[in-house]
Amino acid sequence: MRDEIMPRTAVEDLIAGMNLDEKIGQLNLLPAGEGLVTGASQPTSLSKRLDAGQVGAIFGTKSLASARAMQERALAGSRLGIPLFFAEDVIHGHRTVFPLNIALACSWDMHLIERTAAFAAAEAAAEGLHQVYGPMIDISRDPRWGRVAEGPGEDALLASRIAAAATRGFQGAGHGAAGRVAACLKHFVAYGAPQSGRDYDNVSMSAEDLLETYLPPFAAGIAAGAASVMVAFNAVNKLPMHANGPLIEGWLRGQQGFDGLVVSDYTGVKELVAHGMGPAPVAVARALHAGVDMDMVGEDYLRELPVLVCDGLDAPDAGFSLSAQRLSALVDRACRRVLTFKQRLGLLDDPFRGLGGTPRAPSRSSGRKLARKAAAQSAVLLKNDGLLPLAPGTKLALIGPFATDRANMLGTWAVSGRAEDVVPLDKAIAALTGHAPAMAWGANVVDEPWLEQRLNVHGTTVTRDRRSKARQLAEAVALARSADVIVAAVGEAKEHAGESSSRLTPDLPASQRRLIAALARTGKPLVVVVFAGRPLAIGEVAAQADALLYAWHGGVGGPEGVADLIFGVAEPSGRLAVSLPRHPGEAPLTYACDTTGRPGNDRFTKFLTGWLDLSDDLPTFPFGFGLGYSDISYAAPRLSRDAVRADETVELRITIQNAGTRPAVETVQLYASDPVARVTRPGRKLIDFKQVSLAPGQRRTVTFQISSDQFRYPVAPTLETAEWVRDPGLIRLHVGPNCRDTQMKELTWLT
Repeated sequence: MRDEIMPRTAVEDLIAGMNLDEKIGQLNLLPAGEGLVTGASQPTSLSKRLDAGQVGAIFGTKSLASARAMQERALAGSRLGIPLFFAEDVIHGHRTVFPLNIALACSWDMHLIERTAAFAAAEAAAEGLHQVYGPMIDISRDPRWGRVAEGPGEDALLASRIAAAATRGFQGAGHGAAGRVAACLKHFVAYGAPQSGRDYDNVSMSAEDLLETYLPPFAAGIAAGAASVMVAFNAVNKLPMHANGPLIEGWLRGQQGFDGLVVSDYTGVKELVAHGMGPAPVAVARALHAGVDMDMVGEDYLRELPVLVCDGLDAPDAGFSLSAQRLSALVDRACRRVLTFKQRLGLLDDPFRGLGGTPRAPSRSSGRKLARKAAAQSAVLLKNDGLLPLAPGTKLALIGPFATDRANMLGTWAVSGRAEDVVPLDKAIAALTGHAPAMAWGANVVDEPWLEQRLNVHGTTVTRDRRSKARQLAEAVALARSADVIVAAVGEAKEHAGESSSRLTPDLPASQRRLIAALARTGKPLVVVVFAGRPLAIGEVAAQADALLYAWHGGVGGPEGVADLIFGVAEPSGRLAVSLPRHPGEAPLTYACDTTGRPGNDRFTKFLTGWLDLSDDLPTFPFGFGLGYSDISYAAPRLSRDAVRADETVELRITIQNAGTRPAVETVQLYASDPVARVTRPGRKLIDFKQVSLAPGQRRTVTFQISSDQFRYPVAPTLETAEWVRDPGLIRLHVGPNCRDTQMKELTWLT
């Protein structure tokens, strides 16, 4: 870390020499926007701020040259020569776009996730970026919420391992490493659990759920050395996160020991007014007091703090007051954190660190290879009635609105990606097999023109076949009947998912469901490939398809990865990181739901929990589920001891065998349930997993080390009074290929 090279007194010396306006300027985080000039070389508001020393950092620069020019302007405008740092949204890749985070989570491969983050960091650093707003580690159990696309899925353990792996990938050996960037964990916290699945809406939940489910990924990222954290838009239990001192200064800094930088989200401080926290001066004082160090875009810190520091704040109607002396100390605290962040990045030693063009960006071709591999590992094979893999000479009919698509394959929040880098599915198949598939459109992405317009909010990615639905279907059916196998490319547009893209009914659009039904009626073998940004309710499509591949939005190599899987160049190994709902009305949904007094079963039973109008015949695709091209057999699990003291460990061993003729990667998953506890507990909860490679016929024994710490849980009347406890007695261990299809062993913890 840089403060091992430069004494921390350098930051204190700077603060001692700064006036109030200079300190407040360091807290101002602005977008690059128009750059330094507009029109006939007219100065922009950004350039004026830089000239006045009123900017601490900038996000959204698009080139090394623009970043360097802004740094020169900032240094000239700063009396003490304090540099900027540069940031950007790097969610699932930078210039090379990898699969969506929810897709990468389905790889369950931490080495792969670390590699993709490291590659994105190298590309970002080569463009002069010092910080990226990632990893996004919001757990979500509601497919209606569009930003599930950017997150790690529904499980705390899997998300925590992803948070650590991505942080290591972004940052490397430490802050300021060459070719790496500072990670920014987001969004703190519980942003993925809004009421009704509506983006930006608020969250009400028990302190136990916060501590056990939503906070652990942040703890894991902090333990891995994450340099910064971004605060979420939502309120948690009535207190907006941008004013939530108990969680920011209390849990994050106090309990976790985080000493890095906390930044607001886009206009998040300003939005405290709409949250009902008071007028702008009160909102600013609340945010600063809660521990938000930098104000993104809104410039409310810049406007309000000079007067607040002089006069103090007394707002009895908001129940909030701070003295001028206290506010001055809070400005110093935030400024110190900003300067320390810059010091750790090496910018106080060298303001042009990372802006000299070295190290250069990694090879684009190596990035494409990694992206293609990641896409294949992230796709989940949900069904295969012996149809896949296909022989290269198979006569294909490739049908559907995503058969030739490029732009939607990138997925949401691919801010530096380019659609022209994508090889669409038709061309990927042709390149792999030497045969161009016959193609038909078959259906529009959506029926509704008004919805199509909303999906094109950031540029046209959804186009329309103006012919009638009947003509489109007739053409597709005729083509299908002339082929040996149908491949249907269906799913969501990229703006179906992402920020402000909540969906009432997260399922395949009606236009595409009609297409699948018509293709199924031909009787020809049908492969359905779903490109999506969220877990969709598949419904009857699963029964209509002979093979079903959930490919997500796979980035620049997505369609090529799909082609590799379809034709057996790659082996399916993806496992669901989030449960697929059988029907949109099941949302929110998780495998780890708490037990009830009237638990349901696989079929509807009156007076047990369940859905009256949900068919029993719809297939389920639970958390952890996924198929390969070989059958993996599981022997009976074995415990080294059936009873053990709390200070000892026990081993669970299970032997698995590849009973097929193709290589396989198996993710062995270990779950636990606590049948007698102080509070209601999940029916089962993931406590470990291991991924192993198996050659055809190979047998391997997988060993899990089990300790009593894995069974601790919080009892929390409030966040501040939380106690982590563990009970002696019976524990049930469930091991298998997913959360449902497991074998059970009982273990007793002795007192």
